[in-house]
Amino acid sequence: MAWLFRRDRPPRRVTTEGLWTKCEACREIVYRADVEKNARTCPRCGQPFRLSATERLELLLDPGSFEERDAGLRSQDPLGFKDNRGRYTDRLQSSRAKTGREDALVSGVGRIDGHPIVVCVFEFGFMGGSMASVVGEKITRAIELATRKRIPLLVVTCSGGARMQEGVLSLMQMAKTSAALGRLAEERVPYFVLLADPTTGGVTASFAMLGDLILAEPRALIGFAGPRVIQETIRQPLPEGFQRAEFLLEHGMVDLVVERKDLRETLRRLLAFFAEPVESPVP
Repeated sequence: MAWLFRRDRPPRRVTTEGLWTKCEACREIVYRADVEKNARTCPRCGQPFRLSATERLELLLDPGSFEERDAGLRSQDPLGFKDNRGRYTDRLQSSRAKTGREDALVSGVGRIDGHPIVVCVFEFGFMGGSMASVVGEKITRAIELATRKRIPLLVVTCSGGARMQEGVLSLMQMAKTSAALGRLAEERVPYFVLLADPTTGGVTASFAMLGDLILAEPRALIGFAGPRVIQETIRQPLPEGFQRAEFLLEHGMVDLVVERKDLRETLRRLLAFFAEPVESPVP
């Protein structure tokens, strides 16, 4: 009889914590499993969720093919920087504990559908993916490896720009990486860039916009100064969608805006078209 029940049995509790997540673009609460099934993209509005470097590598590369390079490089504190948020060394230590990375970039070699590729991926969780001396050094070494071995290079950007705690040592990475890319271009080795949200500051003003082909994820914020700073400077309203990937595509700043679920296939096709065949693995 349905109206009878046992008083000694505790009521059943259903745990929903972690089952739902909020999209920052459309502000909707969405089922986390649907987000994961959709390549970490909002099923309501199509806004890509931010990925860690590990998740990005798993999304793009053949399983088990990635070999990290220069993993032990660590940022120092050449300026003895300290502000109202504390010491730079403390923030470095906190970011290392949070991300499990030594700095804001992961570099190495891998394969996409069997095609070898040198890849650099930003870790936004490490101080906003900011570019410091270690980031510039790792990118430069990756470019030099691609140049020596004549293997295509892919850089996936997700960064707030140059890291102010290292001052001019951070800013000089713009020239350093650009010069290395010039040598790569002389060897006619393909260089692909994937712009993720956000890509701003000194990263945009250097290697991020120097690719032979520049791809971007939908709605990614891409620019040098932020839209608020620009609007306050020129004292004029900005066009709708200003500094978003689709706006830049319309104005010739990027070549392709690619849905996340199509990124790997797009890169596979690009590598099949541009890359030279390589029989042996990368030493």
